[in-house]
Amino acid sequence: MRTKLLFIALAFVSVCFAKNIKTVVFTTNPQMHCNNCEKKIKENIRFEKGVKSIKTSLDTKTVTIEYDADKTTIADIIKGFEKIKYEAKEVKENPKKVDATTSATTVSK
Repeated sequence: MRTKLLFIALAFVSVCFAKNIKTVVFTTNPQMHCNNCEKKIKENIRFEKGVKSIKTSLDTKTVTIEYDADKTTIADIIKGFEKIKYEAKEVKENPKKVDATTSATTVSK
């Protein structure tokens, strides 16, 4: 009986602390075309609330962001791009070309 109660309590705590992590892909205007563009985006967007990781691809000119949906929204992330003079648009389907040299930044909070 005691073991069952402990298991139920542990399961409850796990559910309470589960994070709602989502992924979104953006294209930018102006287009991200060089290492300096990548660096500017990564160094600034990583400070937006809820952002967990940022992956950029110069090949597909996309920015892939993992974020905690309990802390931020896609609209808030887009506002973050606006702060650094970029217009971000969500890509609704996966880019067809995959870049093997994709550069990633993980944010620990």
